[in-house]
Amino acid sequence: MSKTRRHLTALASAITLALGTSMAHGQIAPKAPEPATLKANADLAKTLPFANREDFDDAMRGFIGTTPDALVPGAGPRPVWTMKPYDFLKQHEAADSVNPSLWRQAQLNAIHGLFKVTERVYQVRGFDISNMTIIEGDTSLIIVDTLLASEAARAALELYYQHRPKKPVGTVIYSHSHADHFGGVKGVTSEADVAAGKVQVLAPTGFMEAVAGETVISGTATSRRAQYQFGPQLPPGPRGHVDTGLGKKIALGTVTLIAPTSTIDKTMEKRVIDGVEIVFQLAPGSEAPSEMLMYFPQFRVLDMAEDVTHNMHNLYTIRGSEVRDGNLWSRYISEALEAFGDKSDVIIAQHHWPVAGQARVVSLLKKQRDMYKFINDQSLRLLNQGYLPGEIAETLHMPASLEQEWSTRGYYGTLRQR
Repeated sequence: MSKTRRHLTALASAITLALGTSMAHGQIAPKAPEPATLKANADLAKTLPFANREDFDDAMRGFIGTTPDALVPGAGPRPVWTMKPYDFLKQHEAADSVNPSLWRQAQLNAIHGLFKVTERVYQVRGFDISNMTIIEGDTSLIIVDTLLASEAARAALELYYQHRPKKPVGTVIYSHSHADHFGGVKGVTSEADVAAGKVQVLAPTGFMEAVAGETVISGTATSRRAQYQFGPQLPPGPRGHVDTGLGKKIALGTVTLIAPTSTIDKTMEKRVIDGVEIVFQLAPGSEAPSEMLMYFPQFRVLDMAEDVTHNMHNLYTIRGSEVRDGNLWSRYISEALEAFGDKSDVIIAQHHWPVAGQARVVSLLKKQRDMYKFINDQSLRLLNQGYLPGEIAETLHMPASLEQEWSTRGYYGTLRQR
């Protein structure tokens, strides 16, 4: 076995250890919500625009089909993935034990299947915490991100093939260095096909270093803290696991890795892959140490990877990943807005659902840009006035221009945690 192969095998094993979970031997029955919780949830329900169902329309637009319950069987009795335990979310009104805003997000994240974004651009959503984006090249498929588990990725590709021509996979693109975006790679291709040149694997510069830094070097600590961040051992239910905000949950399958065959080293680099032009915008130090955004001129589609999603993302993660630079993150969104905003009819990401319409694309980009800039700048303002971290957390509130926006709410953590 070559040194490179040994390194990759060890790396993949460490990722599996870091993100894998074990079921609890016994569960303690959850208590009923306290009166203070009931009041807080009831009060919040009166303050947000729940009558606005636009996100639900967006999340269902282009729906083609799905697998019942999005079931992905495992090697044993426990499935790698299933939405069946989340049937409780079909109840329209939020359970009194759940924040009604989170309940709404959980319902949106429970929508699963194959969706047509536009001609030749498709997404499989709701088969893992992240999305798989599939672009139809002239003779082959270009897959952007391969989910966390190879079993889930294989099921997502099989769902696509049930409804679309069976072109071979020719290119895999990793948008960034977090395992839920590359871990399923061996579900869509193999090391043999990559080594033979049948499939190329693209990633942003610094990808392997970032994977090793976040998943291996600090893997033991982050894996333990991830239990608190994602709550995988909680039983699904209104008094247990409801959602992670960024997606339903993490798949409990096999995490794999194939090293990139080529990297994007220059921002705004253009490549034509099997007849599809892609403009790559590097965004290192935003949501991940190694990350890139993609624009598809032929389809007028902007893929913001994980830099623009339908929630307030983490600048600091509970599991202990590198702290993100809010000012830099905001700047990358601004650059994307300036370069592609007036050329995009659809914005997609590798989590959540697309938004269609050029004006709405611009609006979403502006809101997300302003949110990260606000968090960064106002935290510094209070710091320079002598506030301690805990005092900043208690003092800082979203401005009126953003507090009613669903896409800027803290489902994946809270503003206080930032």
